[in-house]
Amino acid sequence: MSQKLLVFLSGLLMVSALASYVYYRRSVARVPVDMWALVPDDAVFVMATRDHPTLMRHLKETQLWDNLTAVRYFQQVEENVALVDSVAGSRNVLLQFLGRKKVLTSVHVTGPAAFDVLFQVPIGSVREYRQVRTLVDGLGRDGRYRVSRRDYHGEQLIDVRERGTGHGLTYFNYRNHLIMSASPALVEAVIQRLDHPGLPSVAADFQNTDFFQLRDVDATLLINYRRMPQFLRLFFRAEVGPGLALVTSLARNGQFEMKLAGNKVLFNGFANPETARGTLHQQLRGQAAQRLRMAGVLSVRTALLVHLGLDKTTGLRGARRPAPAADSLAAGTAPLVDSLAAGLGQEAALCYLASPSARIRPAKLALAYCPAAGQAATWLGQLRRQTGASPGFERVGPYQIYQTGVPELPARLLGSLFNGFAAPVVTQVGGYLVFGEDATGLRQWLEDVVAGEVWSRSPTQVAFLQETQPLARMSVFLDTRNSWNVMLRALVEERRAGLLRNETLFKRFPQVALQFVPAANETDAGAQYYTQLVLRHPALGPAVARPQTANGTGSTLAFKTPLTSSPALITVAGATRPGTLVQDGRSVLHYVTPDNVVSWSDSLPGPIVEPVRQFAATGGYLFATADRLHLLDERGREAPNFPLNLPDTVQVSSLTVSPGAGATAARLLVAGGGGNLFLYDTNGTAYPGWQPKRLEFGLAAPPHYLVVGGRDVIVVPLENGYVYAFDQQGSVYPGFPISVGARLNTGTFVEKVSTLSRTRLTVVTQHGERVTFNLSGDIVSRSRVATWSRSSVFRLIPDQNQRSYVVTREEGGRLSLFEPTGRQLLTRSFVTSGMKPAQFFDFGPGRRVFVLTEPGPRKAYLYDNQGRLVGGQSFDSSTPRVGLVYDAAAATYQLYRVVGTELRHTALKFN
Repeated sequence: MSQKLLVFLSGLLMVSALASYVYYRRSVARVPVDMWALVPDDAVFVMATRDHPTLMRHLKETQLWDNLTAVRYFQQVEENVALVDSVAGSRNVLLQFLGRKKVLTSVHVTGPAAFDVLFQVPIGSVREYRQVRTLVDGLGRDGRYRVSRRDYHGEQLIDVRERGTGHGLTYFNYRNHLIMSASPALVEAVIQRLDHPGLPSVAADFQNTDFFQLRDVDATLLINYRRMPQFLRLFFRAEVGPGLALVTSLARNGQFEMKLAGNKVLFNGFANPETARGTLHQQLRGQAAQRLRMAGVLSVRTALLVHLGLDKTTGLRGARRPAPAADSLAAGTAPLVDSLAAGLGQEAALCYLASPSARIRPAKLALAYCPAAGQAATWLGQLRRQTGASPGFERVGPYQIYQTGVPELPARLLGSLFNGFAAPVVTQVGGYLVFGEDATGLRQWLEDVVAGEVWSRSPTQVAFLQETQPLARMSVFLDTRNSWNVMLRALVEERRAGLLRNETLFKRFPQVALQFVPAANETDAGAQYYTQLVLRHPALGPAVARPQTANGTGSTLAFKTPLTSSPALITVAGATRPGTLVQDGRSVLHYVTPDNVVSWSDSLPGPIVEPVRQFAATGGYLFATADRLHLLDERGREAPNFPLNLPDTVQVSSLTVSPGAGATAARLLVAGGGGNLFLYDTNGTAYPGWQPKRLEFGLAAPPHYLVVGGRDVIVVPLENGYVYAFDQQGSVYPGFPISVGARLNTGTFVEKVSTLSRTRLTVVTQHGERVTFNLSGDIVSRSRVATWSRSSVFRLIPDQNQRSYVVTREEGGRLSLFEPTGRQLLTRSFVTSGMKPAQFFDFGPGRRVFVLTEPGPRKAYLYDNQGRLVGGQSFDSSTPRVGLVYDAAAATYQLYRVVGTELRHTALKFN
C-alpha cells in the first residue's frame, strides 16, 4: 500500500470517528433517556422518587422508617448501605448519591412464588461515575464478594455477588443510567426492550401527567391492575383469587401522587377504566357514585369492607353466574328473586368480621340497601314458604335471623362478587338486608349493632371517614388490626412467617381506604376514575391540628396541656419551613414537624432553660433543665452519655456551647446561679478550675464562649459593670477584668476576628453608654445611645444571626428602640410596667422586624423596618418569645407563637 493511500485512509478514519462522535453528542447523548420506556411491561408497581433527603425526613417524621427497618428486606438494604459507606469511607454515601435525582423502582413477578425489584438510577457527573467504579473495584478486592462481567446483546452486565450466599445484584450502564436488580432476568428484560425501541411505555397512558410539579409530593406510584391478580396469587390462597381478580377489574392501570404527612400516607391520582368484557367496570359503568350510608350498621369489628355505591344493583347480576351447583331453584322462586333484586339499590357491600384466631373462619356478610323494606320482608317470607325453609327464627335484640332457603341467594341478587353463601341466613335492620353464611356470624354482628358498637358511633372511625371521598363507586376499607387473623388465614403457608415478622409494619396504619370515583363525563373518551388511597393511624397524639383562619393563612396545633415554653424553631434540611420544639405544663417536650404534626414527645424532669440550641455536630437538640443537661437526637432519644447530671445544689440559669468543636468534644458552660460557672464537654468530662468558678457578683447575662485564633475565651459580664475573660483552665486573660463604668443588665455583642486585639465586644451600660472593648482588655470606644434616669433599664438585643443589634430602653410602661448610633426607631407606651421582652430579626435589606411582648395581657407587637405596627394590631402570645422566619420563595414571614394550649403558625405579608 502506498504511503499516500495510507495517509488518505487514516484521515478518512479520523474524520469518520469525529463525525460519529459529533453525531453522538448532538443527536444521541442530547436526547434524554425515557426511564419509563426502559421498564419491562410486566411491572406491577412502578414508584418514582426524586427528593430523597426530604423523603427520608418524612419517613422518619411519620415514624414509618422505624417500622420499615424491621422488615427483613429493608434490613438487607441497610446492611448494603452500611457496606457502601464502609467501602467509600464516608457516611450517607448512597443518600447523597441519590440526592434529588429521579429514581424509578419497579416490582415484577419473576416466578411462580417470587417477585423482584428493578432500580433505575441516573449518573449525573463524571465524579459520580468514578464513585460507582471505585465502589465496584473495592468490592472486587474484598474476598467476601465476587465481581464478574459478561456480554448480553451488546451490553456489558456486571454481577456483584456474595461468595457464600450468592446474594447480590446485576447492573449495567445505559447512557449514564444504572439499571440494577437482584434478578439478572429483569436486567436482561430491559436490554431486550432496547432492541425494540418502538414498544409502548408502561406510563404511555399518563405521559402528560407529572405529579412532581405539585408541592409536597414525596413520590409517584404507577399500578398495573391487570397484573395485580398475578401478584396477589404470590400471597393469597387459590380460593381467594377470583374475588380479588373481580375487585381489581374496575381499572386497567392508574397513577398516584404520594404524600407522607404525620399520621397518614395519602395517595391521590387517576385510573383508566378496564375495557375488557365481563369486568367490574363494565357491570358498574353508567352508575352514579353514592355515599356510604351504612355506617350505622357496620360493626367496629369489621376487618374488610368492599362497598359499592350505585343506583341499581341489577347490573351486577348479569356478569358472572353463580356456581353451577347453585343454579337450580325451586319452582316459582325465580320471579321472587328477580323482584327482590330489582328492589335493591344505592349501596351494597361485602363485609368480613374480625376472627379470634387464624384457625377460625371469619364471619362473612353481604349487605344491601332496600328502600322498600316492608315489601322486601314480604318477598323473603314468600321465598321461605316456597322453598320449605323453617319458619322458626332466632332473636337478637329487636331483630330476627331467618333461613332463606335459597342457596347462594346473595350472588343471585348481587352478582358473583357475593359468592360463597351456600346456605345463607338473613336479617333486616332498618332498610338493610344482611345475609350471613350461618347464624353464628350474623348473631355476632347483630350483637354489635344492638350494643351501638358501630362505625357511626366510633369517633376514630368517623374521623377516618371524614378524610375519605364522600361519593365513590367502589370503596375498599381495611382495618389492619381487625384483619390480622383474617389475613393469616388467607395467606399461602410460605407467606405467613413473613407477615408475622412484619406485624408492626402491617399494623402501623390500621385504617386503610381505597376509593374509585367515576368522572362526571364517563361516556367521553379518556374519562378516568379519580382514585384515592389513604393509610392512616388514629391521631392519638398530644395535639390536634386545625385551620387557624378561614382563608387558610395559618394553622393551629391544639395540645391537651397548656404550653409553657416559647417556640424554638429548628432548621430542617430540604424543608421550606422550620420544625418547632415546645414544652407543656407537664414538662413534656414535643417536636412539631414542618407539616404541623407532632413527631415525638419526651418527658423531662422539669422546665427547660431557654433557648434550645440545634447542635450542629450531631443534628440534635441541646438544652438544660434545672440540674441536668440534655442532648436529644432527631427522634427525641437521649444521646450517649446524656443527660449529664449536675450537682444537687445547682439551679441552671443558662447554657453556653463552644463554637465549631470539630474533632474535639464540644464544651458546655453552665451558669448555676449566684455567680457560679461549671464547664463540661459532651463526653461528661468536668474541667478543673470550673467546679465551680465562683464570681463575686451575679451575671448580667449568659456568658460567651469564643474560640479566637485557636484559643478558648470565655467572656463573663457581671452586674457590677466588670467583664472577665477566662481561658479553658479558668485563668484570667491579661488586661481583665475591665470596668465599663456603670452597672450592666444585658449581654455582649461580639464581632469576632482571628486575633484577640482585633476582636470587638460591645455592651450597653445602665447609663445609656455603648462601650466597645477588645480581648486584650482595652476599651476601644464609648458613645451615648440615649439619655438615662434611675428608673431606666437598657438592654442590647442582637438579631437572630448575631450579626447586628439594637438597644431598648424601658422606663416604667414606656419602651423605646434605638439603633447603635442612637437614632430612635420606635417608642411605645404600655399599660403594664413589668419587663417587656424584645426580639430583633434581620432578614436582609429592608426586611427587619422588631417584636415587643407584653407578658401581662399576653400580647406580642410586630413592627416593620419603618417602625409601623404590622397589621395594625397585636398578636396573642402567652410566652416571652415568638418564632419568625422569612420564606423568600413566597415572600412571606412565618410567625410561630404559643397561646395557652395552642401552637399557632401564621403567614404574614408586609414591607
